[in-house]
Amino acid sequence: MKIPKALARVADKVDATFAARGVQLTLGGEPTYVPNDPQGPEWSITALGPTKLRYGYALADALIAQVLANAVPVFSPGKHYPGETNPRWAINLVWKRDDSPLVPSLAHPPAVSPATLDSTVFLLFAENLLHRLGLASGWIRAVDPLNQTRSILVLPLDHDAAGFLTEDWQRERLELSRAEGPAGLRLPLASLPEEVNRRALVIEIKDDALHVFLPPLLQAPWLVLFEHIAAALHDTRLGPAIFAGYVPGDDAEAWTKLGIASDPGVLEINLPPCANWREYATWLDTLERATATVGLRSFKQISPDEQTGTGGGNHHLFGGPTLDENPLFTHPAWVTSMLRYWQRHPSLAYIFTGQYVGPSSQAPRPDECVSSLYDLEMAYRFLDQLPAGDHRSLLSETLRHLHTDTSGNTHRSEVSFDKFWNVNAEGGCRGLVEFRAVESLPRTEWMSAIALLWHTLAAHLLATPFTAPLTDHGDKLHDTFFLPTHLWADFAKVLRDLRRGGFALPAKIFRDIFEWRFPVMLAHADGDATLTIRRAHEGWPLLCETPLQGGNTSRFVDTSIERLEFTASKACAAKYQIRVHGRALPLRRFPGGQLGAGLRYRRTALYPSLHPGILPQMPLYLTISSGKKTTLYKLDHDQRHFAPAKHEPAPPVNMNPCKSLHPALITCDLRLP
Repeated sequence: MKIPKALARVADKVDATFAARGVQLTLGGEPTYVPNDPQGPEWSITALGPTKLRYGYALADALIAQVLANAVPVFSPGKHYPGETNPRWAINLVWKRDDSPLVPSLAHPPAVSPATLDSTVFLLFAENLLHRLGLASGWIRAVDPLNQTRSILVLPLDHDAAGFLTEDWQRERLELSRAEGPAGLRLPLASLPEEVNRRALVIEIKDDALHVFLPPLLQAPWLVLFEHIAAALHDTRLGPAIFAGYVPGDDAEAWTKLGIASDPGVLEINLPPCANWREYATWLDTLERATATVGLRSFKQISPDEQTGTGGGNHHLFGGPTLDENPLFTHPAWVTSMLRYWQRHPSLAYIFTGQYVGPSSQAPRPDECVSSLYDLEMAYRFLDQLPAGDHRSLLSETLRHLHTDTSGNTHRSEVSFDKFWNVNAEGGCRGLVEFRAVESLPRTEWMSAIALLWHTLAAHLLATPFTAPLTDHGDKLHDTFFLPTHLWADFAKVLRDLRRGGFALPAKIFRDIFEWRFPVMLAHADGDATLTIRRAHEGWPLLCETPLQGGNTSRFVDTSIERLEFTASKACAAKYQIRVHGRALPLRRFPGGQLGAGLRYRRTALYPSLHPGILPQMPLYLTISSGKKTTLYKLDHDQRHFAPAKHEPAPPVNMNPCKSLHPALITCDLRLP
């Protein structure tokens, strides 16, 4: 991958800044992908579905074929969320850091063709493996109630200082549950005697392949078990098995892991921690090539002229190479410097995220969820004055109650500490700060540039701490900063600060992202009189709990309201009157010597939604008039661009202008009479 020189210079400066201060800050990522033609709920709202696992394995195979020749895929159970029938899953690709085979036997594949997998070979494999484990007996037959002819064996298995051991489950036969997934996840563990260990190795024939479910073990015995399995496969001349089960932590720092995970509407890739941005950019380039070969991409093509992100995010994570070397634990003032700077600049929350922003989105800002800034300021000031030392627990306990969504969810926050040092949550003590207001985009170089921006800001704020008090944006946060022109003006200040710090990021690549995120819906020009309309952000509200069939409840998002931004040159404002549905649109001073306004309007009225008595205001009619000359444009309900309406009469002039709810707002609301 060829990196532009301007980005390479900044990346080198970032690395030098961290090195000069003895800091190793890793950069992680969670880009998301969808099929070229996403169909069904699994590619819009649900985590699981009929094709998602197939795409996951296809992507794993592509990565192994292209760059990870010695990686082993392991299907692992994921979290089980309320309202979801089955647990989510992840395919973990595991490979040695030195690129050697994971275990020795994998370096010597059988010299002959794999044997036909039937019950005889299956039993030979089971006996061979038992012998290698140093056990005389222990296999228990299991029966699948969904297919009683399948061959399934269960071996209660654990490991101690003396080696592998099994114990008597006091069962000659086990019946699996009727749930979906590997047999190892369907064992009737609750029916076993209380005193027995519930770890087990499970082998089964499924879809004409040998499936092996690995029990939860520490890394060293897990690798020994894996070697015994690989050797038994070699001895019985079987081809590669399909592995499932639990992948232990990398206690010996021996391997690297990449996850391909089921997530609502998308496949989420959990990248390994990257030592620097170049490594991160290389991973994104690798993923672009691998996903393209299996029919996946990082955006949705809604129509021939409209794209959106995947809807699943592209979160960035800061951490350390190990927990003992994590710089965030020992630099609390650096953490608060970043938090203060991100709060000062709404553009960092609203330009690079998806269409859904605001308090009920997947990445609400802290100041969108706390009742006041007082406690946030108090928390940051306390952390600012901590002495030298490891403050991981105090950082977590101080911040995680404030960095939440409106329901108190610690995961859904623009800057989340859910995986920092949360001892009460599985996987919560990983030393990670997660930035969630970042979306997957159609171009890999865009996604890489945003990651470099984040990494550069971290370096700049380490070298030049930002200690200014938090900013009370008030109504401007959801009025002014939902409008593209004001967001870009704010982001220009971010780029200016970085330039002054010696990090000259090129503006063009970010402007390209801006133009994609806030597309032009109309560009009207008459000499130096110009009018531009862009799609703006709208903070869609979350509605109350609604009963659903089956006794469940759900909370719907009301997407019925949309917002536009109008920007006019001074010549246009002086020469023309701009009206929407015949009502004059008042213009105010905007950045860059322009005049402009925001306009909210009702696009749909799907049930349920707020204000059901207000009808949709589509099609939207725009008139640009000067004296007797009038130009009419129309926005139809199924279109995303204003088109000339030459053969339609212009709406009659309405002397009641468009207005805002109160005078301080620069966004008018067409719903107001």
